Amino acid sequence: MSTSMSERRHLVKTAMKAPYLTREEELELAIQWRDNKDEKALEKLSLSHMRLVIAVASRFKNFGLNIGDLIQEGHVGLLEAAARFEPEREVRFSTYATWWIRASIQDYILRNWSIVRGGTSSSQKALFFNLRRLRAKLSSNQTPLTDSELHQKIADAIGVKQSDVAVMNARLSGPDTSLNAPVTDTEGSSADRQDFLVSDAPQPDEIVTENIDAERRNTWLASALDVLSERELKIVRERRLSEDGATLESLGKKLGISKERVRQIESRALQKLKSALLANQPDKSVYAISM
Repeated sequence: MSTSMSERRHLVKTAMKAPYLTREEELELAIQWRDNKDEKALEKLSLSHMRLVIAVASRFKNFGLNIGDLIQEGHVGLLEAAARFEPEREVRFSTYATWWIRASIQDYILRNWSIVRGGTSSSQKALFFNLRRLRAKLSSNQTPLTDSELHQKIADAIGVKQSDVAVMNARLSGPDTSLNAPVTDTEGSSADRQDFLVSDAPQPDEIVTENIDAERRNTWLASALDVLSERELKIVRERRLSEDGATLESLGKKLGISKERVRQIESRALQKLKSALLANQPDKSVYAISM
């Protein structure tokens, strides 16, 4: 639930009044929470670091989300940091907590910035959160860059593909649009945006035609295979009609003959198949197996 303006002001005011902690105080509170689950210790530790949460959240205010919600998510990250903090490492809690606060806020932005989920990999997240900054920095150079050159420089800086930069740049350039949004043409008639999407799938008549042709080819091939001997049929099936395609050497070992003999039998069998197919369907032989 989004925080109201008054709640946000109260939160900020309370955070600003909270006293700073020394390193020793941080460690003592962290140990009390870890070892004894002291709620008061956790409250004091988290409240003293709400300034940090607000500061981190303010860096992401340009993504169009409620700053109060960002602060709330940052507080979630702060509590996660408190649960995972190891005082023995002698690291300041603020240094450790900053990563968790930022990660929690970034995850919230990625979940809510768009109805289309994006930025699931680390490189895509880096692209999402750094694209605008890098684009502004590169665009400020005296030498003007084309879109392609700009995208390539950003891709090199972040370590992603140029096409990924182009896609993300397009996403950040405009809001989401519903596929059910109406579109009005020049004649005044309207339709949904989804009505203009082009499908790459084959048309129904093409699917039916392909299925009929496939059945015919299978029938022709099954009839032609009857002319082969048992050994010829085995070699053709394992060499030409299976997905993996057995090697000449493996078939030779299985049949107890040399791989050269397997090649000869296969060649003879294919010629017999070709003759049988041409005899029955002289204009359709191209549909048979590769010779």
